[in-house]
Amino acid sequence: MKALVPRHTKMVALAGVDDCDTPGDIDAARSALGPGPARNIDPDKPHRTADVGARRPYDNAAGGRRPERGFDSNRGADGRTAGSGTAGIGVPGVLAADDTGAADEPAATAAGAPVPVVIAPSVTDTRNLHGADVRAAAAGPPLPLDQARRVLGETLTRLPERHCELNAARGAALATSINALGALPRFDVSAMDGYAVRGAGPWQLRADIGFAGGQRPDGLHPGEAVRIATGAQVPEGTTGVLRDEFARYDGRLHRLPDTPERSDIRRRGEDRTPGDTIAPAGSAVTAALVSAAAAVEVTTATVRGPVRARIVMTGDEIRSTGPLQSGQTRDSIGPILPVLLAAHGVQTLDQVHLRDTSHGFDQVLATATDCDLLVVVGATGGGAADQLRGALDRARARILVPRLALRPGGSTVAAELPSATTVLGLPGNPFAAVVTLLALIPAVVAGRTGAHPPRPLIGPLHNATEIAGPVTRIVPARIATDPAGAWIGDTTVRTAHLGGLVDRDGVVVVPADASDGTPVEFIPVPH
Repeated sequence: MKALVPRHTKMVALAGVDDCDTPGDIDAARSALGPGPARNIDPDKPHRTADVGARRPYDNAAGGRRPERGFDSNRGADGRTAGSGTAGIGVPGVLAADDTGAADEPAATAAGAPVPVVIAPSVTDTRNLHGADVRAAAAGPPLPLDQARRVLGETLTRLPERHCELNAARGAALATSINALGALPRFDVSAMDGYAVRGAGPWQLRADIGFAGGQRPDGLHPGEAVRIATGAQVPEGTTGVLRDEFARYDGRLHRLPDTPERSDIRRRGEDRTPGDTIAPAGSAVTAALVSAAAAVEVTTATVRGPVRARIVMTGDEIRSTGPLQSGQTRDSIGPILPVLLAAHGVQTLDQVHLRDTSHGFDQVLATATDCDLLVVVGATGGGAADQLRGALDRARARILVPRLALRPGGSTVAAELPSATTVLGLPGNPFAAVVTLLALIPAVVAGRTGAHPPRPLIGPLHNATEIAGPVTRIVPARIATDPAGAWIGDTTVRTAHLGGLVDRDGVVVVPADASDGTPVEFIPVPH
């Protein structure tokens, strides 16, 4: 492939052209076309044009909308054009330009006759570009990890809301806040095992006993006491609860000398009153939230999620069961990925294995409407067998994270299909795949469900100087035994297996050029 590289910004109409190369970089051409958003979404197919009838020369023939005017080397913020027909080189339409580069009205043609055209620089040089190079040039530079997380958390399409039993919504996030329906406690209860008393002692002990969940004892008269259990409703007139360890009985009940006088009664509504917010929108539905909601009579809620995932293992050489043949490799991470996903509230629907064929990738993307997330392991690089990026391009996916400025994990790609399914493409090496998944999956869940991103675990790294390099690194780590509780990271790691995570507490994200004692993020590895 050769790419046109503009030398001047004068623009001309090339009627009848149906095949032409284009660079991603023609930002200089924007001034010739006037203001407007610029997109070039199809760097793999720069020859594509759209037929536009003369009666609607500014309309995209398929989409019926005015096409965008201009070019961009970086795909733009969302990687899409205004119309569904695209021209990699420029804008579908019949335009002419004068020497100043200002676009004139469309040229007249026979009524209704479609004329395939492109807009191109009038003077160009050429340079060779090939498939992966075109995609890389159009995708832009790798994103830092923090920026990639931010993009995923803020850009991914939210899952639809649904109302359901909270206990069946683990891994989801609240779409609306939960407010208390009842008071907590519902009535005055004893906070301790002991005696409900009225007034100052000593007290006359009655024979009846108050149990939690049992019948409330009759009201107390001054100088009376009744045996009571933790959580039991106190009799009317109770002024306090005398703990067992503070009491002495000799026919009458006495408080032991030198013991504090405490109420030890939990009053109605002391913890929650009706209408109090129990959890705001965006809270993850955890076991603690389910319990806290039930305590105030809330058992259902409106939520998004949980995220449902399909795991896609790739590679002709990968084998999950049976004896290995010549050239084959055991699938060592496929069996553990559901466990890692579940730790972040993601439900795994199923797992498939793809051979290194473009048809298989196209089919997986086309049939991904029954899941919210595709986790694809492998096929993300630029090698001959790496098919994912081309398939995403053919599926008109919106690339959100083209690559990561992270080692390992640089070939990671994250995208959104037209169906709104998220695609997370991970490197094929087991260690790189696992640590990149752990680093990004919370942001994916936040983006799809609206959950608040988890707070990072930050602490000093003792040996950062030994680990830091020109780009951010992610390496196995253990918690130091000194009182400071800092991390100690591994200086080397083998990415072909997970042996480096054995007997480690997690991984640390080490910024470029970090020095000893630099605060870094620690990511626990689920066990």
